[in-house]
Amino acid sequence: MLTLYILLGLLVGGAVFLIVTLLRRGKSRTENAEGLLIEQASRLQAHRDRVSFGTFATHNAPPTMSDHYRN
Repeated sequence: MLTLYILLGLLVGGAVFLIVTLLRRGKSRTENAEGLLIEQASRLQAHRDRVSFGTFATHNAPPTMSDHYRN
């Protein structure tokens, strides 16, 4: 019975920790244009990486229209 209470306490503690972390992170938004441009460039680069290093691209499939290959 004691182990059940310990497990429940750990689960509740973890949930509270995650809630506090997410709420605190939501307040730190980028407010200037330079930061927004950096975030946009990072998002676009992540998209390109997902397309270029996806399962079809790594297993010798022909490139598709969504691939960003530039000659």
